[in-house]
Amino acid sequence: MKFYDREIEVASLQKIEQKSNNFAQMTIVTGRRRIGKTALLKRAFSVSPVLYFFVEKKTELLLCEEFTQQIKSTLKAEIFGEIKTFKALFAFLMNLSETLHFTLIIDEFQEFRKINPAVFSEMQNVWDAGKDQSKMNLVICGSIYSMMKHIFENSKEPLFGRATAKINIQPFSTSTLKNILADNNPKFTNEDLLAFYMITGGVAKYVEQLIDNKLFTKKNIFTHIFSTDSFFLTEGKDVLIDEFGKDYGIYFSILSLIASSKTGRGDIESTLGFDVGGYLDKLENEYNIIKRHRPFGAKEGSRNNKYFINDNFLSFWFRFIYKYRSAVEIGNLDYVRNIVERDYETYSGLILEKYFRTQLIETKQFSAIGSYWNRKGENEIDIIAENEMEKRLVFYEVKRNENRINLSVLEQKASEMVKKYPDYQVEYKKLSLEKM
Repeated sequence: MKFYDREIEVASLQKIEQKSNNFAQMTIVTGRRRIGKTALLKRAFSVSPVLYFFVEKKTELLLCEEFTQQIKSTLKAEIFGEIKTFKALFAFLMNLSETLHFTLIIDEFQEFRKINPAVFSEMQNVWDAGKDQSKMNLVICGSIYSMMKHIFENSKEPLFGRATAKINIQPFSTSTLKNILADNNPKFTNEDLLAFYMITGGVAKYVEQLIDNKLFTKKNIFTHIFSTDSFFLTEGKDVLIDEFGKDYGIYFSILSLIASSKTGRGDIESTLGFDVGGYLDKLENEYNIIKRHRPFGAKEGSRNNKYFINDNFLSFWFRFIYKYRSAVEIGNLDYVRNIVERDYETYSGLILEKYFRTQLIETKQFSAIGSYWNRKGENEIDIIAENEMEKRLVFYEVKRNENRINLSVLEQKASEMVKKYPDYQVEYKKLSLEKM
């Protein structure tokens, strides 16, 4: 698959590379696994030589042997004797960078916590001692969000406050997804686009999987997902096991319930039978996997909250693959595929709502975008968008079939809220599959 989008990120990284020609830079690049961090970094730098270190799960000595060979071949540097520790290797590079400008990318940096956690404090000492004379463009990349956040944002950690820039890689935008699909299947339907968005959510690796396997239609996408050699069947587990560690079973249970529309804390606790507050807090703030939504206009401390999984693929995986894992494990994939077909209209309606909400956010026309429901969970309004500067409020009803949308009903549901905005211009609009 060809390289798409990322113009802003590439420009930022190239600007940082330019700065490092005079002053050492330490950039932290994060983003969920499969988002395309490595491909972006390998593409972004073109001025200085680039060293790329991938921190595999092997001994520090073996890593140093591998990295030493890369230094010799890429930088043509002479290294006398054997370098056995990453501290010594990094010190050598910091010293070299005083006279030679280059980029050093360290990928899967968080793995040092398992290999030798002392690396973080050792790097801090070397960096602090040499950064004023160095011309190194150091780029540190990691895909386990919680660990990277801990290493660089916990004030008790040695590398806290050392980064000169941070970049968090986001999924492709809805317009980019449409461009990708159009490039590969100009005759795509909106149903195809919705399925494409539902499974990939704009995550580069998933987009690549579908494009490289020529899966451009809803039918072909789901046929592939529920085939015995499918990359997607174990993907949820592959992505999250390292994040959650030994507690993954509890987290998976909570995420499966959220994906199955048990989005309130009370609903989750009544099903599982224990307090999940701490787990929800970690899922939201430490792992960045769920987001807490409160009704539009509700105050910060509102307890009338709902939780949603941020990631489209993980939501789908927990809703259908993990939930019916017994059938998956015995190879009865047709059974699970039939459940997807049975529930598709309802589930895809929720994804369609998310698609339009994301699209409205991407327009940058509004100061606030959200949904509304009352304390009983009723009187729901799919999307409300506010432009505070223009004093404009837009209420949207989202359904797959536009003929099923009744704007009079929407006006009635919105009547109480409209009273709170007496000087606003108010609009009511329909959003449906045909408007994707």
